[in-house]
Amino acid sequence: MMKTENVLISVRDIEQLKQKNDAVILAHNYQIPEVQDIADYIGDSLALSKKAEKTSAKTIIFCGVHFMAETASIICPDKKVLIPDPEAGCSLASSINSYELDKWKKEHPNALVVSYVNTTAEVKALSDYCCTSSNAVKVVNSIPKDREVLFLPDMFLGAYVAEMTKRENFYIWPGECHVHAGIRAEEINNMLKQYKNADFLIHPECSCTSNALYLMAKGDLNKNGHILSTEGMMNHARNSNAEKFIVATETGILYRMQKENPNKSFIPINENAVCKYMKKITMEKVYNSLINNVYEVKVPEGIASKARTPIEKMLSIS
Repeated sequence: MMKTENVLISVRDIEQLKQKNDAVILAHNYQIPEVQDIADYIGDSLALSKKAEKTSAKTIIFCGVHFMAETASIICPDKKVLIPDPEAGCSLASSINSYELDKWKKEHPNALVVSYVNTTAEVKALSDYCCTSSNAVKVVNSIPKDREVLFLPDMFLGAYVAEMTKRENFYIWPGECHVHAGIRAEEINNMLKQYKNADFLIHPECSCTSNALYLMAKGDLNKNGHILSTEGMMNHARNSNAEKFIVATETGILYRMQKENPNKSFIPINENAVCKYMKKITMEKVYNSLINNVYEVKVPEGIASKARTPIEKMLSIS
């Protein structure tokens, strides 16, 4: 049980409120264990948005960061999307705003804009395509070679895409994730030397992309690794014969990995790879969200309709 404002909160309390409010709880893989345990679905941002789209529930409690709740609101305009803490942001999404993008577009009037999914709805609305880390190369390759491309906001993912596509007319916004920017090639290689028989899993998509992705493509890392999405990581851990796994992403995913694979060991590449924004959401805040019907994330239709187009393009190219 949890205690908040003299109220003892149990899983049963949460379940009763969900039923009463016709609500579903979606939790990102980086959420704290208690929140993952009360969630109906756990996964990456796009997988959760797809779950949101398919659910019959009228209310969605989105336990993630703000841009994820926005994406769910855009995809599910007929549902109420609530985020338990409105201050749960994203350092990468905050690295560019609509005013900065509009100015950048004016400097390159013939360019097409490719925005990583870790962006605000306003930025998506000014974009031609959205992408995930796993399909960014496909998205950019679908654009005619003679068109300039503005890629944002992750500079490490952008450098990786530039390397893989060999485009010369490719411009990259200098943004980064405060968690993944700290993961270094030397750190990974040291761990691989220490755990020679372990599988190395590096997350290319959920929340933010590691600069290690680019370094791997350049050959600066030991290539004994697997570049996988969140669910790809989970599936690999489940199906692999390896007993140990080195995991290069936010540490919150380790809880689910260990829970689903109790006989295997999961080692974080960096124990300090913690997203302070993801950790803002607690069981008490989920309870408050259910009991007080807060905090709604509603994207204005004028922005949502424009943002919906690049999101749909992204899904069609996946």
